[in-house]
Amino acid sequence: MAVPPSPDAGPHGRLPASFHAAGSASFSDFLGQVAPELLPSRRDLPPGVVEAPHGTTIVAVVHTGGVLMAGDRRATMGNVIAQRDIEKVFPADDYSVVGIAGTAGLAVEMVRLFQVELEHYEKLEGHVLSLDGKANRLSTMIRGNLGMAMQGLAVVPLFAGYDLDGRGPGSAGRIFSYDVTGGRYEEHSFHSVGSGSTFARSALKKRYRDDVDEAGAVKLAVDALYDAADDDSATGGPDLTRRIWPVVMSVTDEGARRLSDAEVGAVVETVVAERMQHPGG
Repeated sequence: MAVPPSPDAGPHGRLPASFHAAGSASFSDFLGQVAPELLPSRRDLPPGVVEAPHGTTIVAVVHTGGVLMAGDRRATMGNVIAQRDIEKVFPADDYSVVGIAGTAGLAVEMVRLFQVELEHYEKLEGHVLSLDGKANRLSTMIRGNLGMAMQGLAVVPLFAGYDLDGRGPGSAGRIFSYDVTGGRYEEHSFHSVGSGSTFARSALKKRYRDDVDEAGAVKLAVDALYDAADDDSATGGPDLTRRIWPVVMSVTDEGARRLSDAEVGAVVETVVAERMQHPGG
């Protein structure tokens, strides 16, 4: 994110004094002081209803090695499919991931700012922010978007990561959900957000087991997204013709890893073959 030149810049293009002042390790706080107009929550909206693409269903599953997150690939704008291959799951840093539901453009921008926020903290403090600290920072950023949410441009992410401090219950994988006011809630075992979340969560509730490994969690997530797409028109099912699969990321003690299309595609084909025999799962 490029910050425009400050009017108080020193000679020879040197950084202005505001860039050297001691303060918070939060990049978004710094940006709010130096260039507040760059924050998504500070932008003026045109009058009337704003039509914008919306991302839909995200699921997260705790497994024995950590936590996994997956998202479908459809973005909708009213009754229209705005995009068939949007990506909704991103690495937040080396040990956490974030999935977006809600207004797609604002959500992606918030994720990018969150990524910079975590990297900025690590550079200034010399160590990684704790998982609870990351979850709290995201909560603050969502709260800053409340004005937009009240105008219909809500962003409701799902956050998950590997707890390096081992403070989470059971597995080191932890999941956090939010509401539009920035309220933060820790979920256990699994969770889902977005328009198809009710159906996805019901599928996970039936199939989840405490001893599920990473491979099993991938299948659980794909199954849940399949069920969500079966009942929610805004959630995209696996597109076998275009070979568009869900985005799946797993976080373990080795870090965050995005599963390849080949890995996810093999699971998708297994699930689809099973549904050909048993459509209800």
